[in-house]
Amino acid sequence: MTKIIVVTSGKGGVGKTTTSAAFAMGLALEGYKTAVIDFDVGLRNLDLVMGCERRVVYDFVNVINKEARLNQALIRDKRTENLHILPASQTKDKESLTMEGVESVLNELKEAGFDYIVCDSPAGIEHGAYMAMYFADEAVVVTNPEISSVRDSDRILGLLASKTKRVVESRPPVKEHLLLTRYSPERVLKGEMLSVKDIQDILSIPLLGVIPESEAVLTASNQGVPVIANRSSDAGMAYHDCVARFLGEEIEMRFIDPKKKGLFSKFFGGN
Repeated sequence: MTKIIVVTSGKGGVGKTTTSAAFAMGLALEGYKTAVIDFDVGLRNLDLVMGCERRVVYDFVNVINKEARLNQALIRDKRTENLHILPASQTKDKESLTMEGVESVLNELKEAGFDYIVCDSPAGIEHGAYMAMYFADEAVVVTNPEISSVRDSDRILGLLASKTKRVVESRPPVKEHLLLTRYSPERVLKGEMLSVKDIQDILSIPLLGVIPESEAVLTASNQGVPVIANRSSDAGMAYHDCVARFLGEEIEMRFIDPKKKGLFSKFFGGN
């Protein structure tokens, strides 16, 4: 049975698209047929992060408007055969996403045998974000360890609890997961960031994972490779852990405590 996952947040720039790309690739690497859809009509960044921008011919809105078939717009990832990308339109506006059109595309993906559909939501609470979350079965709520980001995520949780198809049909609510990005335990100790516990106390949803602050994320985005593919980076390992937890594995939470200094750095004051 197909599961629809929305990757969402209230605030922009917290790492939703990075997370959508990494999460979708992680599921595909585990053997699940996965589609990831860019709902950010008018901007379109997912194809850049996935490294397939030159292969875009048709897009999500073309399929909704019956200007192209779904199999014409879907781009198969060259690195992972189970992964497909449905890019957003750069020339249309967000109102192009209609309830009926989005549902039709999701149903067609279900019929095509996809195990997971990952919806990369635009920021905020406007039309595109509402369309991305409306049909979701599960939600990955992405937040940074700063109070404005956490407050905006709390607003998104309110919408997930009241404005989805599951609520309308009186079915069990969307299952929520918390993902912290750009986390630095050292800055938490200095009082410059909220701690994991602070954020959990405010949002009160299960913690899926913590992605450490890492240059590897920017490098991967610029190279068009989801950071989960870089298993030697902390961020890549953290996303791998998140996917494994999502799939039911019990894995200890990493990257939430400051790194211990080695003997050399203790004596010579290295950072």
